[in-house]
Amino acid sequence: MVDRVVIAAPASGSGKTTVATGLMAALRARGRVVAPFKVGPDYIDPGYHTLAAGRPGRNLDPVLVGEERIAPLFAHGAAGADIAVVEGVMGMFDGRSADADFGSTAHLAKLLDAPVVLVVDAWGQARSIAAVLHGFRGFDPEVRLAGVIANRIGSPAHARLLDEACAQAGLPLLGALPRAGLVSLPSRHLGLVTAAEHGPEATGAIDAMHSLIAEHVDLDAVLGLAASAPELTVRPWNPVEEVTLVSGEPVVAVAGGPAFTFGYAEHSELLAAAGARVAVFDPLRDESLPPGTRGVVLPGGFPEQHAEALSANVSLRSSIAEFARSGGAVHAECGGLLYLVRSLDGRPMCGVLDADAEMSGTLRLDYRDAVAATGSVLGPEGARRTGHEFHNTVVTPACGATPAWWWRGDGGREGEGFVVDGVHASYLHTHPAGNPDLVEAFVRALNPA
Repeated sequence: MVDRVVIAAPASGSGKTTVATGLMAALRARGRVVAPFKVGPDYIDPGYHTLAAGRPGRNLDPVLVGEERIAPLFAHGAAGADIAVVEGVMGMFDGRSADADFGSTAHLAKLLDAPVVLVVDAWGQARSIAAVLHGFRGFDPEVRLAGVIANRIGSPAHARLLDEACAQAGLPLLGALPRAGLVSLPSRHLGLVTAAEHGPEATGAIDAMHSLIAEHVDLDAVLGLAASAPELTVRPWNPVEEVTLVSGEPVVAVAGGPAFTFGYAEHSELLAAAGARVAVFDPLRDESLPPGTRGVVLPGGFPEQHAEALSANVSLRSSIAEFARSGGAVHAECGGLLYLVRSLDGRPMCGVLDADAEMSGTLRLDYRDAVAATGSVLGPEGARRTGHEFHNTVVTPACGATPAWWWRGDGGREGEGFVVDGVHASYLHTHPAGNPDLVEAFVRALNPA
């Protein structure tokens, strides 16, 4: 099994992404084959991981796929790699609820039996870091906290004080990152700007992270920690074993490009395993759906940031509207939902759904336990799914005559999304590896009766 290390932190904003991404790039530059992973449902960090490691960034989320699938999915994503770097989520013990660590970085580290490096924002502290480390080390002894990287240090003298304090806590200081060398990435209402949107600047940011980590972190020590992870005997996840092959090789057009980046690598793998031919298209540039399209997948992303360009591509909007009106199968999540409405912030979209969307001042961010409100191209009525809602827009009306899902909200049972003919559109993000039957049902719906 591949060597592995988890990068955690006491809280968000401590520097996990800089350290994890820079570490991936620095190890790759050393000739290592690096498998990149992200804990939780985050779609943005894996884009930077992909650039840094040269391999697809993958998510590990026990809430969405079940903890029994984590090690197999890890083994699948790490196949052929020398070392895996897993970036954590939020604070190390922050999971789905306040009274348990399920879904947290600590939970993942235990499931993978991996050593943890804690990234601590050391600005304004010296010996106090020892108390922080004692607390994190003792809170859950099953988590193997193995080293520390201090972020935002003020001087070499500050680094020496931190080194002594870490030694008092029985942990090695593996690196000290100066404030002057910090790397910033552009952000907006839902977090960082995606690597696909950031364009050539993303490569420059990766190079800067690489240089920072290579200069200020003991890479040999990190490699030693990763190599200390015990053998993880598990059968790798295999998409072919998760679905039944459907005949006909129907073409499934999957939206990509800068506006639609929120997807999981396992989705295309499962579509292919179910017998589909996956064809990626870019709604910002392509004027028609790929030849022979029988199904369309519109993943999440930031269409609100590209509304003008999406609206200007009248030819593709018309093509998708005609495809949906003719009964074509469409699976749209979050950003894909926004693309299907009549208008987004006043700009015309595809007009498949009798609704309009606009930015709101309220962030909707939570896991959802949902029940399918009706049968659709994704499966039967009553099917239970766990998904993730993450958006800062509102669709009016809030749901169609036939909603896609029911779930429990603040005001009781809420209906969300739309099922119209062959269209299933919703804000809910689901992880295909946790719902392979959903993918198989979609491909099966593409074959004529």
